[in-house]
Amino acid sequence: MQQATPLFSYRKFWARRFGKAPFLPMSRAEMDALGWDSCDVILVTGDAYIDHPSFGMALVGRLLEAQGFRVGIISQPDWHSAADFRRLGKPNLFYGVTAGNMDSMVNRYTSDRKIRSDDAYTPNAEPNKRPDRAVVVYAQRCREAFPEANVVIGSIEASLRRIAHYDYWSDTVRRSVLPDSKADLLLFGNAERALVALAHRLARGEAIETIRDLRGTAFMVPAGWLPGEEWTALDSTSVDTPGPVGRHPDPYAMAAPAAAPAAPAGEARPVRLVSRAERLAARQEQRTLTVIRLPSFEQVKDDPVLYAHASRTFHLESNPGNARCLVQGHGGRDVWLNPPPIPLTTEELDQVYEAPYARRPHPAYGEAKIPAWEMIRFSVNIMRGCFGGCTFCSITEHEGRIIQSRSEESVLREIEEMRDKTPGFTGIVSDLGGPTANMFHLKCKDEKIESACRRLSCVYPDICENLGTDHSRLISLYRKARSLPGVKKVQIGSGLRYDLAVRSPEYVKELVTHHVGGYLKIAPEHTEDGPLAKMMKPGIGAYDRFKAMFERFSREAGKEQYLIPYFIAAHPGTRDEDMLNLALWLKRNNFRLDQVQTFLPTPMALATAMYHSERNPLKKLGRDGERVETVRSGRQRKLHKAFLRYHDPENWPLLRDALKAMGRADLIGNGKKQLVPAWQPAGTGVKPAACQARRPKPPARGLPPKAGRAKGR
Repeated sequence: MQQATPLFSYRKFWARRFGKAPFLPMSRAEMDALGWDSCDVILVTGDAYIDHPSFGMALVGRLLEAQGFRVGIISQPDWHSAADFRRLGKPNLFYGVTAGNMDSMVNRYTSDRKIRSDDAYTPNAEPNKRPDRAVVVYAQRCREAFPEANVVIGSIEASLRRIAHYDYWSDTVRRSVLPDSKADLLLFGNAERALVALAHRLARGEAIETIRDLRGTAFMVPAGWLPGEEWTALDSTSVDTPGPVGRHPDPYAMAAPAAAPAAPAGEARPVRLVSRAERLAARQEQRTLTVIRLPSFEQVKDDPVLYAHASRTFHLESNPGNARCLVQGHGGRDVWLNPPPIPLTTEELDQVYEAPYARRPHPAYGEAKIPAWEMIRFSVNIMRGCFGGCTFCSITEHEGRIIQSRSEESVLREIEEMRDKTPGFTGIVSDLGGPTANMFHLKCKDEKIESACRRLSCVYPDICENLGTDHSRLISLYRKARSLPGVKKVQIGSGLRYDLAVRSPEYVKELVTHHVGGYLKIAPEHTEDGPLAKMMKPGIGAYDRFKAMFERFSREAGKEQYLIPYFIAAHPGTRDEDMLNLALWLKRNNFRLDQVQTFLPTPMALATAMYHSERNPLKKLGRDGERVETVRSGRQRKLHKAFLRYHDPENWPLLRDALKAMGRADLIGNGKKQLVPAWQPAGTGVKPAACQARRPKPPARGLPPKAGRAKGR
């Protein structure tokens, strides 16, 4: 892995003399109280400002503050004009624009494209406080407010739209967010390194349009632009040819040197031996000066195979240890992507999370309740990243596969700070985790292998033999956390990667005995091999093994505890028969899901490429290659969701029709092995149109004792 400038090694900016702000200012009055005449950086966000490291604007703001910069926040501005974006004046260095912790389209719309009635990141959950595609709208308003100001976009919304991408809400392929937003620079992934370097370079007087060498950044350049004469552009179709499947040349092999002229007869010629280290260094230098040209926006928007090919190539170039630059044409210009950022070290991550956060919402919100804050106020983030590679998930595309973990000491200090500073703490730590619950300090056994690896997942189809699965550091953290004075219990409620957990029975015993509060949510997602293969998830056998361990250790601890499984309906590669088999499995195991998750195609995910292209980008692509069955019609998506809620009388008419069409009318009846009854309760099922137009009430929650019912996402 390449070396990076240590995050906290920069000389502090002169404004450090103003000290730390109790809250980053959201008004001119707050700036005046701090003695500021201007802000160096202004962060614009679609979320309410909560000064806590779980919220992006606070983490980024406190990081820049630690570098000596004055940072202001414009939270949930009125986007209908540029007036609100002038609230704090013109930033000296740049506007930093983010949609918030969630993608604004996922935040505002359900998987059925219906507008949600609330927003967890807004005071009192009030809806409609952010626009659709918030990054584009906010960036354009910043440009209107101060045309000469630098505009930098980031967050998960911008990160997942850095190249041409399928947009589920408009059912089209949209171009990169860069030309639409008119931003100067896009920071993708966990962008702390690029953000800090950018701020210091701008403060030294560099023009933003000349800063082209930061990892984790994307920007617009003239068509055909290269950083220097020594650079080589390699067409992506030489990496993965989207045509008839055949033998392709290895694009990573060193070209054979030209043959030396034959020596005259009788004349000896010296032979130079080249060491393996020299060959590897030459190959790495060649890769460093190579850019992969993806099919252009104009090509991928009209050709599903090229779209899937571009998606596959993009994901293969995602390891910071070996990724090359990418470029994609957009009209007369190119979108250029530098390689992903180098992950933070444990020491750097500790400092990021131990900044002087107030750990509560800004006082401007008064007594308003912010659901997202209520959910995480007593939890602690211990790591970031995920090497699972689930195709429907955005974590890997955004945070990367390499796990970045905090030190045990840092986590314990944060728990103590939360205990002492957070109002309402009763001794219950609601969660210790991150994107997953049990990848803390798990990594490849060899850094050289990790840097060279191009696998999309470290745990699929099987757990890699080079992956360390020792949970002892996490067990130690759990034990020390729950022994802290004032801490009664440390709960782990979800996010468990159970195929890893079964490798450590000691961890499962520790978890089940001390850290499960009656229910543990896990995510098998499906039971059938077809959908699971398209998800890159383990078979249901791994769930069965974990379930057996969970129940055994629960009995030994004298506790009655239940697993609550998550499942996805309508995922690419799922047939009606697969959902029927899943429904029968649920009934056999006495699971009755209250709420279920229907597949939502998010930008740039591999499953989204399957949904749009009906091809499988997990394999070499060919025009006549594997086709992926997708569930697109509203009726079929509703049917797949109904299979997960087979017990709901409202779904029985739809399920009866489907079972008859599938030739499985034998499953209609009152027997234990039948799925739905033949009779219909009064007042359920098909309703008059006037009744259907009314908003349905949310399903009742709660779990009756020993019923084993599960609440999905």
